[in-house]
Amino acid sequence: MTIDPTSAVTGASSIGSIGSIGSITKPPTATEGGSGFGSMLGDAIQGLQNTQAEAATAAQDLATGKATDPTAVVMAVERAQLSMQMASQIRTKAVEAVQTIFQTQV
Repeated sequence: MTIDPTSAVTGASSIGSIGSIGSITKPPTATEGGSGFGSMLGDAIQGLQNTQAEAATAAQDLATGKATDPTAVVMAVERAQLSMQMASQIRTKAVEAVQTIFQTQV
């Protein structure tokens, strides 16, 4: 579930459905669906890159006068900044976890 920061301005919010209990199936393995940790990580990085590109485009549109709603531009830039901060924190925690594993004595 993603949280849309524009809901603070517009007051609108939506929560996606969780689906029916009967639709729960066994998750695919890395060989079945091609999804695994590497694929998930790649998708997350691609999403971060898309968010950054949207913010850059919105900022460029605002600078050239093409953007009609400056609050939407500010929200896009804030969303990109928060996404980058989260990615940085996840990377830091992953590095700390790896260092802890390497320092563990058997």
